[in-house]
Amino acid sequence: MSLSVENLRKLARFDSPTICNVIELFEVRPRNRGYMDGRVRANFPEMAPAVGYACTAAFRSDAPPASGDAYGSIQKQLEQFAQLPGPAMVVFQDLDDPPAAAVFGEVMCSTYRAFGSSGLVTNGGGRDLEQVRALGYPVFTGSTIVSHGYCHMLHLGLPVRVGGLMVNQGDLLHADANGVTNIPPEIADQVADVADEFVAAEAIIMDYVKAPGEKSVARYDELRKQFQTVVAALAKRVRKS
Repeated sequence: MSLSVENLRKLARFDSPTICNVIELFEVRPRNRGYMDGRVRANFPEMAPAVGYACTAAFRSDAPPASGDAYGSIQKQLEQFAQLPGPAMVVFQDLDDPPAAAVFGEVMCSTYRAFGSSGLVTNGGGRDLEQVRALGYPVFTGSTIVSHGYCHMLHLGLPVRVGGLMVNQGDLLHADANGVTNIPPEIADQVADVADEFVAAEAIIMDYVKAPGEKSVARYDELRKQFQTVVAALAKRVRKS
């Protein structure tokens, strides 16, 4: 499913926890599924949320490839970018356990960014982090490793498992300082539209607790119930739609 540029931009306005909260309203998946675990973390948490369609690959670096090299495979990977319905989020599963070398560095990230990629996610390591930061290119990794070893890609476009999440080619991903989640395609447009309403509902409580002055538990409980009522009505509406 392809989202409009406008809706992709809407999604990028919200943090990933808010996106997860909104997805829960639709009850289309269990609440403990659909996102990566804490082994994958944002290298540059100060950057804005990244939204893109997964372009998957498997990676090894602990032994020389039987043939080819990482840079030879990039050409085929870039060709796959054009087949996605929007910006590519590169997703590498590092098959070495533990990771032996960096999955990416400045050259690869510069190349991906030049071809419109919105970010990179891997359970493996990265390097050249200060140079990649300067590019403004968000990366999410399991570690940092100084050398590239015998880096090579084993396959492109097949399902991979990263941070406990199965990722298929073309999955819509949302990532920020808090982690990485996917967005079910059947509700992606609605998630973009509903997020503003959910944030407004949270403000019922947040405006109160952030305001100066003494607080009342009774008033807090009253506002909490009001929030729950608004969210329940919102959930009912979106599930009907």
